[in-house]
This record gives sequence, C-alpha cells and structure tokens, in this order.
Amino acid sequence: MVEKLHVEALNLRHLKAWVTVVEEGSVTAGARKLGISQPALSQQLKSLEQFFGSRLVERLQRGTRPTPFGRTLLPDANKTLATAERLMRQTRRAIDLEAGVLEIATLPTLVDAVMIVPIKRWQERHPKVSIRIKEFALQSSMVEAVASGLGDLAVGVRPPKWPGTTIPLGWEQFSVVLPQHDPRLDDTGPVDLPELSDHNWVLYSRTNGLADYVAAACAMSGFRPREAVRTSQVQVALQLVSAGLGAALVPSANVPPEMAAQTRTLNPPIAWELAAFARSELSRPAEEFVALLQELEWQEKPANSIGLPGN
Repeated sequence: MVEKLHVEALNLRHLKAWVTVVEEGSVTAGARKLGISQPALSQQLKSLEQFFGSRLVERLQRGTRPTPFGRTLLPDANKTLATAERLMRQTRRAIDLEAGVLEIATLPTLVDAVMIVPIKRWQERHPKVSIRIKEFALQSSMVEAVASGLGDLAVGVRPPKWPGTTIPLGWEQFSVVLPQHDPRLDDTGPVDLPELSDHNWVLYSRTNGLADYVAAACAMSGFRPREAVRTSQVQVALQLVSAGLGAALVPSANVPPEMAAQTRTLNPPIAWELAAFARSELSRPAEEFVALLQELEWQEKPANSIGLPGN
C-alpha cells in the first residue's frame, strides 16, 4: 500500500527539473533553461531525492553529474516524461473536439471544388467546433503563412520539400472551357493544348495564383496565350467564356454541370497534386478534417500527365 501511494505522489515537475539539470550539466544552466531561480530548482531536486530516498546528482567543481543511482533511473525518467507529454497532447486534442475553432488555410478555387462537402459533414459530427477558412489567392503566400504558424491545417497544391506534416490527397486535372460555337467542340475527345495557340484567352489576374499555372501550362505547350480579358475569379472567367470572349483553363472540379458540353480534357493531361499540410504534427481536429477530405473521390495521377508544380 505504501509503495502504491509513493508512485502516485511522484511530481513530474520535479522529475523534469532533474532531467533538465542532467542534460544541461549544471543547476545554473538548468534553472536558466526552465526559467526559474537556482534556489527554487535546488529545492525541487531536494524534494525529488527525498521522494526516491537517495541522491540523484552530485555537485562537481564545475557543474553536476548524475549519481550511479541517478544514472539507473534516467532512461525510465525520460520515458515517463515522454508518456506524460503524450497524454497531455491527447487530452488537449480531445478537448479541442468538444469546443473551439478549426482554422484552415486554402485557395478560393478549392473552397468551391473540395471543401463544401467535408465542412458540411464536419458540422454534423462536431457542431460545437466552428471552421474558420482563411483564403489565399496565391499558393506561395499560403505556404509562407502556414510555415510561420498560421492555422491548424492547409489544403492546397502539394508544396515541394515541405518540412512539416504532409498528407497527399489526390490529383485534379485541368480542363479547357471553350465558347459555345467553337469548332473544336464538334470533337468530343481531348484537345491538344498547342492547337489552341491561335485562340483568345480569358486569363487570371496576377492576384490569382492560377495565372502562373495557366502561363506555365501554355509555355510547356510552346505558346503564350493571347489575352482577351483578365479576371481574378474562376466563376467570372467561366461567365466570360459563356459570353464568347475566349477560352479558359479551369480546374475540372470548378466547371459547373451546365458547361460540361463546352468543356474538354487535355492531351496530354495537365494536373496538380493536392494535399493537406501543416507546420508540425496535426491536432486532433485537423486529423479529423483530413479524414473527411479523404472520404472524397480523389483521382490518381493521370497517365502521361504534365504535373504543375507547387510552390
């Protein structure tokens, strides 16, 4: 009975203090690392030694080192602290799903194409946790903001060499949407993009990241698109195409059903890989939202496709 009470009385703060002193090599450095005074740290060490009934560190002329008894306890002490930290993270994640806000960074085109269904399912399953969407017109700006700590999760084009957590979702092809009376609509098959080099184009303004992707796709096909009009919004671009002002490259999921007859896939396919990513380990709410994203029907990378790079 005494042994059971003894284990339950272990003070993790004191254990952390001792491990820190061992790692830093002195009480002075340990106190500095923990942000407490040396007398307070010395008192914590004394209390821990009383708990174990034996000395844990010995003072040297310069610094400290663990006693032989302390060295035998050190591996288990580190495991205990790691377990305690993991339990605290799990507790925080569980609490986060009961109430709070999940902040997601994404691109405007993906709000329409990808996010609506997962957000609806999220609201049904976690009604007390609201979702706050932060939209970025430029993928590069979003990547930079998330790397600096913004948001719980980002959904966008998979960034290359991302140092944090990345969960690939799938690929999305681009389609070309043509004016209603374009002769190429007589053929139901894929369109070779170079064949459209003589067309007028509805392009995106520089404030929309799609501008760079469209320019890159046309450049890889050997031409520079002839600008008819520019807009910052995909939906406006589609309206301009309907008005007969030119062709437009659009992520396939953003093409409305009523424009399917004006839409053609490309040969070779042009696609981008989408992913969820975060600066560090995903929070429990972020993990739950990624699971909802993974419930969607995602495409594999199209054969012989040209992949548009993330940035």
